[in-house]
Amino acid sequence: MSTEELLGAVGMSTMVVRAADTSVASGFNDLPVLASSAAQSLVESACSAALAEYFAPGETTFTQAISLEMTTSVPIGEEVRAHVRVIDVADSLVTFEAEITHINRTIAVAHVQRRLVDRISFMARVAAERIVSA
Repeated sequence: MSTEELLGAVGMSTMVVRAADTSVASGFNDLPVLASSAAQSLVESACSAALAEYFAPGETTFTQAISLEMTTSVPIGEEVRAHVRVIDVADSLVTFEAEITHINRTIAVAHVQRRLVDRISFMARVAAERIVSA
């Protein structure tokens, strides 16, 4: 992947909030609204979509850091969208800014850092760490 061409790449992901996506289902509280964990997954999906066309064979990314600020939420049955944009690329670290919207209002903002890795090497390291810790 050429990291220079990543700057400004955009991605989007959409979901309709289901009962399983709520704070109640996640055990966070008793509110039947979009859970922050479901919002985070939506953002990560949009990040993956933004990068997909740039991967060379065997390349992928994983989330290294994410900060999410929920300003409000939405109930079951409503559609939400995550829009992300690559704002920085340094070495193998790709940084995104993200926004989750419902209709015309922002319900959350996030910053995400994803690390570019070789899929086989990464999984080999994970397997080795598992063996060592067993």
